[in-house]
Amino acid sequence: MRFREIVIQAAYSLRANRLRSLLTTLGVAIGVFSIIAVMTALEAVDRSVTSGLSSLGSNTFEIQKYPATFFGGHGRGRYANRPNLTYEEGLAFRRLMHGKARNVGLKVSRSGYQASYANRSTNPDVTFFGADENFAAANGFDISEGRNLVLNDILYSRNTAVIGSDVRESLFPGGSDPLGKTLRVNGRIHRIVGVFNRKGAAFGQSQDNLIVIPITRYLQHIDLHSSIGITVEAYSQNEYRATLDRATGAMRIARGLTIEEPNDFEFRTNESLVESFRDFQRTISIGAFIISFMALVTAGVGIMNIMLVSVTERTREIGIRKSIGAPARTILRQFLLEALFLSLMGGSIGIVLGAGAGNIVAATFNLPLILPVLWIFVSIAVCSAIGIGFGIFPAWVAANLNPVDALRTAK
Repeated sequence: MRFREIVIQAAYSLRANRLRSLLTTLGVAIGVFSIIAVMTALEAVDRSVTSGLSSLGSNTFEIQKYPATFFGGHGRGRYANRPNLTYEEGLAFRRLMHGKARNVGLKVSRSGYQASYANRSTNPDVTFFGADENFAAANGFDISEGRNLVLNDILYSRNTAVIGSDVRESLFPGGSDPLGKTLRVNGRIHRIVGVFNRKGAAFGQSQDNLIVIPITRYLQHIDLHSSIGITVEAYSQNEYRATLDRATGAMRIARGLTIEEPNDFEFRTNESLVESFRDFQRTISIGAFIISFMALVTAGVGIMNIMLVSVTERTREIGIRKSIGAPARTILRQFLLEALFLSLMGGSIGIVLGAGAGNIVAATFNLPLILPVLWIFVSIAVCSAIGIGFGIFPAWVAANLNPVDALRTAK
């Protein structure tokens, strides 16, 4: 019997029991769905982390009160008792780093604000920054219209503001000129002096939905007790490590720490973000693997059980085929192919649903949509192994039935 005919016969046998075949594939589909959905979402996050790191800049790092906990398991509780990084300490740090870094920018921010102009308002999700004149250069923002904050804005706590492109589109649609207009945030008026060029998203969050005012005005009128962040840009990648070391010493001096006291501040670097994400990715991957493994083993047992039932139901068919000369290997191949088809059908359903669910999650958080090609091939290979591994015994039982006994016992 040619292989093509064996395949056709196996497919016909499965179609004859469609409901049973479909129910058998569900276990495989659930296992594959869980791993594909999780890995699709994780790969989308991974790409977002990569783009986010490029937006931070390869020569840039930040100093802040809390560690980089973007994805990590670091709790914030044990850091809460640290003293805030104050604006005065930031100024002292900048003086100590003069000539040792390309840019040192001071900033403080809080999310969840709503800006309004005339009869238009943004969603209440704007990030409101207080920053100095070095904020834009240190954080990779370019001015598309108007000007950046300048030193006098900071010294005199002027009510000036630079807005992101998302805020501009919400408040000034149709290309109307926002420069010189006044917008209201948190009950206070700010005059727009510039607009940032569009920067895109990082870590699934828009970097253009922001308003930046002088840090001195922010601390006076918004939150006097905020802990600031400091962005430091090294002169080059080669100088990055040396700049990081100098910044450690300068920050300790600015904070008034003695030799015996540990650092009471953290560095947010590309490496720390990657490490936090890898910890998160590892934990989720292990959990997804355990769930998928249990589901696939259960599905494999189900496939074996269904195939053994099929052998029992088709004893007469097997006996007739063997009595007219069908070799044992043909019977073996047919039942093995049926088990393989069941496993691969479940895998295909799981791949389609898992990739769709993973991309829905990614789209919800503004992450890039992807197709996890590597994990699709891995899933196909695993499903094939499940089908063959759990189908070999029923196929062997069918292939080794004695035709006389099969015909005698068949109803």
